[in-house]
Amino acid sequence: MSEQFTTAVADGIGEVVLNRPPVNALDSRGWAALAAAIDALNADPAVRVLILRAEGRGFCAGVDIKELQAHPDRILVVNRGNWETFRAIHRGRVPVIAAAHGFVLGGGIGICGAADIVLLSDCATLGVPEVDRGALGAGAHLRRLLPEQKLRAMYFTGESITAAEAARWGGVEAVLPKAGLPAAARALAARIAAKSPAMIALAKESLNGIEAVDLERAYRWEQGFTAQAYLTADSQKTRDAFVAGGGKADFSGGE
Repeated sequence: MSEQFTTAVADGIGEVVLNRPPVNALDSRGWAALAAAIDALNADPAVRVLILRAEGRGFCAGVDIKELQAHPDRILVVNRGNWETFRAIHRGRVPVIAAAHGFVLGGGIGICGAADIVLLSDCATLGVPEVDRGALGAGAHLRRLLPEQKLRAMYFTGESITAAEAARWGGVEAVLPKAGLPAAARALAARIAAKSPAMIALAKESLNGIEAVDLERAYRWEQGFTAQAYLTADSQKTRDAFVAGGGKADFSGGE
């Protein structure tokens, strides 16, 4: 259990609910705890399927930039927590349904991209503002939801897309009213939980094995560049601008 999320198990369905106001941006302890919690649910024979959702204004804004601004040495700890969380979702024994509403940014993209099935509220927006935060990451996971060139356009511009547009590209199972999202996730989870757990576990492992890219290896590649980015003055400048007021650093005139 963590103060940044809750877990529960009922009727073969495990549920993790992010709840760290105001934007569900988890800190280094939170990401590590989340990975451990998902691993524990995967190891619980009573769990046949897992739902990841959130309370509050949005699903997940990723990492706590303010923590990293105050403690830049924690970047490797945060990276490890991110990697372990997404690995636990993607490589775990049971299928994972991500049910996301509002903003889905950075680490939120990582969760959805690592999941087996994605449900979005009609108010959801997906984005990777990493370049404007002086970091990198989430590209490997967004690639499971969107085509390559769309991913790159979003990454280079920092612009978000709506749930409807994300669904148009084919990586989203359904777009639903926000109020009905938890119930829809549970109904879908119940259909999966009713099947043979041995067959579902084998199915997930086999589907992971035929993916065109090694997701964990691709994300580790990205994380190396995140660590490198944090050593640059430009990364510091973007983080300063974000923490100061949420704005973007101006690079139009050079230093």
